[in-house]
Amino acid sequence: MAAVTHDLDRLAPIGPLTDWLDAHVPQLGKGPLRTALLSGGTSNVVLTLDRGEGAMVMRRPPEVPPPGAEKGVLREARVLTALNATDVPHPVCHGACADEGVVGAPFYVMEKVDGWAPNLRDEKIHNVPPFDSMPYEYMIPFAIIDGLIALANVDYVAVGLGDFGKPGRFLERQVDRWAGQLQSYKARYGYAGRHLEGYAETEEWLRGSTLPQEVRGIIHGDVGTPNMMFRHAPPARLAAMIDWELSTIGDPMLDLGWFTGGMRDEDNPGRVFVKPLNNPEHFPTRQELARYYCAGTGRDIGDFAWFSILARFKSGCLLEYKVAQAEAGILSRETGRFFADIVTNVFKDTAEQIKRMQR
Repeated sequence: MAAVTHDLDRLAPIGPLTDWLDAHVPQLGKGPLRTALLSGGTSNVVLTLDRGEGAMVMRRPPEVPPPGAEKGVLREARVLTALNATDVPHPVCHGACADEGVVGAPFYVMEKVDGWAPNLRDEKIHNVPPFDSMPYEYMIPFAIIDGLIALANVDYVAVGLGDFGKPGRFLERQVDRWAGQLQSYKARYGYAGRHLEGYAETEEWLRGSTLPQEVRGIIHGDVGTPNMMFRHAPPARLAAMIDWELSTIGDPMLDLGWFTGGMRDEDNPGRVFVKPLNNPEHFPTRQELARYYCAGTGRDIGDFAWFSILARFKSGCLLEYKVAQAEAGILSRETGRFFADIVTNVFKDTAEQIKRMQR
């Protein structure tokens, strides 16, 4: 797949952007504006902004944005701004702009976080030394759970997010939401679909099971080590949770289920990991993290298994779009095969978990 290229002059035109920054983000300074591309892809572009008094970061959709990207950027800005009043580790949002006349798309400006981020390459997540080895690597998931605890304990109404998500029935809507997402790839990509072993059993179990009592709070939506930044020196401490484009209001325990899906399982010690992104042996079990999370939030650990299965169902339905895009020629065949194996394993693993619970 060809690399995505970007024209800085079009992404961040100096004149209009300088005028907007003068009016809305005076903290950046008054010197000549310098911009540089920090990262860029098909969903969002991240640039650094510097006027001589310390850099900040600007996030905006690419020049050819995917559906919903403009709305997603403004949603991110809103939740980050709300979190400015909390102790949740996040990049401080200094200002947002919905006027596409400034840079050609909505954007927001946030803190440039001082920390390191895991790097996803060669189908593996790589941490910087000494966090790439024991005992330091073991604490990375606990640091992330600390962030999830802080997030789950935020009063979302008090910070101004009372209307950020759809009211009520969040858990009741989840199976239809993600099953519909999976079906949408046929029309969107001309995808014929494939048999997914374990999918039907997982969907049937979720539809037939008793729902946990719903707790409402802020959901990050894509919790994983690539979407985290950590403090430089050990022990592992979270500097910021980043990439909030999937955030919403719902039950925050879904974030826990999502994050722990690929970890060792005390109920299945012989579990085989297919293409794990992290080293499972260097991470705690999903139950260890669940106990830690519940101790910090007051949640019932008896609900964890249900959220774990829902999160795996969601991830399988979502990630199949990579397989669909590969079939459509948008992504490489190699990428398609990689994600096909992951999705296949997700549903097989979840169906096996359900069988163990029913014995």
